[in-house]
Amino acid sequence: MYKYDEIDQQIVDERVTQYRDQVRRYLAGELTEDEFRPLRLQNGLYIQRHAPMLRIAVPYGMLSSRQLRKLGDIAKKYDKGYGHFSTRQNLQLNWPKLEDTPDILAELATVEMHAIQTSGNCIRNITTDQFVGIAPDEVIDPRAMAEIMRQWSTFHPEFALLPRKFKIAVSGTKQDRAIVQAHDIGLEFYRDNNNKVAIKVWVGGGLGRTPILGSVIREHLDWQHALTYCEAIIRVYNLHGRRDNMFKARIKILVKALGINEFRNQVEAEWTHLKDGSNTITEAELNRVAQHFEAMPYENLPDHDAGFDAAIASNPGFSAWVKRCVHPHKQAGYRAVTLSLKPHGKAPGDVTSEQMWAVADLADEYSFGELRSSHEQNLILADVKLSDLYAVWEKAKTNGLATPNIGLLTDIICCPGGDFCSLANAKSIPIAKAVQMQFDNLDYLHDIGDIELNISGCMNACGHHHVGHIGILGVDKDGSEWYQVTIGGKQGNDASIGTVIGPSFSAAEMPGVIQKLIEVYIKERTPEERFIDTVRRLGVKPFKAHVYAKDEVAA
Repeated sequence: MYKYDEIDQQIVDERVTQYRDQVRRYLAGELTEDEFRPLRLQNGLYIQRHAPMLRIAVPYGMLSSRQLRKLGDIAKKYDKGYGHFSTRQNLQLNWPKLEDTPDILAELATVEMHAIQTSGNCIRNITTDQFVGIAPDEVIDPRAMAEIMRQWSTFHPEFALLPRKFKIAVSGTKQDRAIVQAHDIGLEFYRDNNNKVAIKVWVGGGLGRTPILGSVIREHLDWQHALTYCEAIIRVYNLHGRRDNMFKARIKILVKALGINEFRNQVEAEWTHLKDGSNTITEAELNRVAQHFEAMPYENLPDHDAGFDAAIASNPGFSAWVKRCVHPHKQAGYRAVTLSLKPHGKAPGDVTSEQMWAVADLADEYSFGELRSSHEQNLILADVKLSDLYAVWEKAKTNGLATPNIGLLTDIICCPGGDFCSLANAKSIPIAKAVQMQFDNLDYLHDIGDIELNISGCMNACGHHHVGHIGILGVDKDGSEWYQVTIGGKQGNDASIGTVIGPSFSAAEMPGVIQKLIEVYIKERTPEERFIDTVRRLGVKPFKAHVYAKDEVAA
């Protein structure tokens, strides 16, 4: 993974020094709250419902064991002994003390980490596929490009105060796992008819109050122009994006207002001033950064193992875990492993210090000292030998990290919600836990099959509820917490936005509502259909009829 050079380290160290003085001046009364607010936001510090929240950057989801071990140390020393992985692959601390945050950033800097641009109206953490570099369907490994874009966007003076936050995702696989269509800019890398690397550029996607899937602004962009073309897009947005209404300030609103053709014309006109300029990426620069992402020292192994086969045949628990948590690898004899952060009864995405230390140990012993975080809020060991999977399972199980539910109903994406976030209309975590308890039978979950349930506590959609097969949104009704349900959302190449099924429900009703949706699916599905396939074939009507049947009869 990328290793800091002297310039990277100097930038981060100097930022820590600046921030430490800013906090000192604020606590001494030399800075007002209004003066301090943009300074803390530039360093990832929010003031939430009960305490500050510090969001730590995990660029494109890549972590070393040393970094994760440090995160565990920090959570134990400065927080309540746990952290929360978000849908942007970052780690959030929910209970740090304001006066401790400079020390936290200083400790992060010792392992090449920071919290820069994890908040505020700037270019946020760039995300990608959690299986980047090892996925069998990968056409282009985009990590070097993601790193170049990280360096370009960090402290970019022109884009430090955009109309609203700005999110970029990159993907180089046949099947999109980075939700490129739901980002302000999505970059889809591929090889053109001449076998040259090119980019399909999406723009104007986003969830939140007005969920919109992006539009293709350019089908073919030479990779050398990734920065200049993105710069042209963001310049047009920076110039014309609304600043009078924060709810209409995202680029998706501008693209919708102008239309993709007019927006494209303006971007192309702006690009004429930037194309072939100083931000054009050279082969030398790409190669320099790509050297940080060299292939791991894989052994030449067969793609089968007698011990693994015997364990599968003799141990149902291990077999179930392999089915849900072990993924193909482009290198024979290796697999990727998802460590579930979704055990029943726990907040999705939460991980204790002890678990972080355990995962760091697993990465050191079995995965070349590296791991990844996913936007589904789980952790991944990317390079595990087939022959080591049983040992990994046993150790993961000991540490509460082997729930075999990846891709199943209880692998819930969930924001912190009203338990922590001051923006939330309703709590998210209790709903997730209630659904987990309702569906605590693993055999039943496996019978239901692949299904994605996403929960957000407000319209900001940090839980990606719009693109969940089932989406739950917390809403406020006269000071009470209620929940709106959508079905039919999906991420991937054929992404879609879910449809609201009807009036909202109380918290107590939610497990039963999910149960009724599943009942319709089980009754109506064909043998090969997933939940999303049945919804797309039948539409919302039969699901709505069953969920609201009692209310309709009573009426």
